[in-house]
Amino acid sequence: MAQQDETLLEFPCQFSIKAMGLASDDFDALVVSLIRPHIADLLEGAVSTKPSAAGKYISVTVTFEATSKDQLDTIYQAVSTHERVLMTL
Repeated sequence: MAQQDETLLEFPCQFSIKAMGLASDDFDALVVSLIRPHIADLLEGAVSTKPSAAGKYISVTVTFEATSKDQLDTIYQAVSTHERVLMTL
């Protein structure tokens, strides 16, 4: 039995994706632009940023209503493969 399609999440649900990269003025907009094509509605206040202690890196967290595991897989693929994204959680 293939278990790779199973998930503990029940959809739809609130889900957050965090992307980290080098700090720049447009990194948050970049992350949003990678995620927006895959979600129906990005609510106001859905995006938060946090700089690293030394200010060299920034993390961007986007919270949205996830509708399926396939949707999450597609979003992770889009975000994690971008050249400016160093890590995705």
